[in-house]
Amino acid sequence: MKRIYDLIIIGAGPAGITAAVYAARKKIDTLVVTKDIGGQAALSGDIQNYTGYQFISGPELAEKFEEHMRKFNFDIRENEEVTKLAAKQNNFLVKTDKNSYRAKTVIVASGKKSRELGISGEKEFKNKGLVYCATCDAPLFSEDDVAVIGGGNSALDATLQLMKIANYVYIINRSNSLRGDEIMQEKIKESKKVSILNNSQVIEILGDNFVNAIKIKKDKKVETLAVQGIFVEIGLIPNSNFAVDLNKTKSGEIKVNNKNETNIPGIFAAGDVTDVFEKQIIIAAGEGAKATLSVFRYLSSRK
Repeated sequence: MKRIYDLIIIGAGPAGITAAVYAARKKIDTLVVTKDIGGQAALSGDIQNYTGYQFISGPELAEKFEEHMRKFNFDIRENEEVTKLAAKQNNFLVKTDKNSYRAKTVIVASGKKSRELGISGEKEFKNKGLVYCATCDAPLFSEDDVAVIGGGNSALDATLQLMKIANYVYIINRSNSLRGDEIMQEKIKESKKVSILNNSQVIEILGDNFVNAIKIKKDKKVETLAVQGIFVEIGLIPNSNFAVDLNKTKSGEIKVNNKNETNIPGIFAAGDVTDVFEKQIIIAAGEGAKATLSVFRYLSSRK
C-alpha cells in the first residue's frame, strides 16, 4: 500500500520551510514537495527588515532557511512541480509532473511567480536580454544600459542592484509616481545613473539575437530606447492553478482564515499564495508556522 503521510507541504519558500520546521518539531510525518528551495526570498536583493538581521541578502537568508530545514529528518522531493491537488476518500492526492503522493493533510505554500508583459518580443527575447530576476541576472549586464519595468518595491529593489552594475537604468513605470518604499525611492532619485519614466508603457521589445531596444508609449507619444537588458518587475501571480477546488480571490490567491484553513477541511495554505494582508518574508514565515500548528490541532482531533 502506498505510504500516506500525515502532512504534505507544497512549496519550500519562507512559508513552506517554516511550516516544515514546525512539523518536524511536532513529530508530524511530513513530505515537502517543491520545484525549488527558497522561493521569492532567494530572488530578493538586500534585506534590511527581517528581524535578527540588520542586513542580509535574499540568497543568504534562503540558504539559512534551507540549512535549518535540512537539520530535521523528513522527506523532501525537489524539482517536482505540483499539477493536481484533490480529495481522495479519507485523504488527499498530490500529483506532480513526476510522481503522486497521499497525505491526511496538506499545506499549500507554493508562493507566486513573475507576471509577464504579454507584448510582442517577450517570448522571443526571454533569457536573451529579457529577464525576471535582478538578483539572479544583474551581473550579466555590467556596463550596459538597461530598463526596469515596474514601479513597486520589486522594481526599486532591482534598480538598486543595477545601479551598482549597469551603465544606466531606465525605470518604465505605468503610474504617475513610484509606489515602493520611500527610503528606496530616495536612494534612486539621488542617483545620476537612473531616469524615471512615469506614465510610460512598454509596447514592444526589439533586437536581433539579443535585446537591443524597447519601444515605449509615454504621454501618447511612442519612442525607442536603446537598451541591452530588460528586467520585468510588474508583480507576481499566485501558483495556485493546481488547487482547483479551493476558494480563491479574482487574482488567484487562496482564501484562508486566521487559522490558515481553506474551504476544504484538512487543506491549509500559507504565505504569498494566500490572500493574507501584505507579502513580506517575515509574514510568510509566520503564516507557515501558524499553518502547521493548525495542522497539528486538526490531526490531534481526528479519530
